[in-house]
Amino acid sequence: MMGSGKSTVGCEVARRLGVPAQDSDAQIVARCGRSIAAIFAEEGEAAFRTLEREAIERLAGQECVVSLGGGAMAQPGVPERLRASGPVFYLMASPETLAARVAGESGRPLLEGLDEKGRLARLSAKLEERRAAYEQADHHVETDGLSPDQVADQVIALLEARR
Repeated sequence: MMGSGKSTVGCEVARRLGVPAQDSDAQIVARCGRSIAAIFAEEGEAAFRTLEREAIERLAGQECVVSLGGGAMAQPGVPERLRASGPVFYLMASPETLAARVAGESGRPLLEGLDEKGRLARLSAKLEERRAAYEQADHHVETDGLSPDQVADQVIALLEARR
């Protein structure tokens, strides 16, 4: 979910593992030459989700750590495709934590134009809507109250336990 720390933790885990870090949203921006917000505004969410599935397909199977956009796991077939490529981690956070982490950020199309109460309500609804998809991940890591380094420690420990 947006604000859970996917990009920050993903980069740290990749650094520790000595592999590249990839971000599906960054791949889309590089390929399209437009921001995620612009893609949403100009083409809509459905078009963005198509681009997202294409980016995931290009990244799947590479030796890297992939950070996904918050809605990626809710796309049909994506959880199965990702699990076939390697372990999938769900970085869990409460709606309140997510709202605090994204407060003041722009470029979040699903939160555009909302005040603090509206962002919290939208994040709560999206989290509930996506919960079943997120829970298909191999590992669930609670992030509330933890620094990115502490979350990365947990991810690394779970990876080492798989060996």
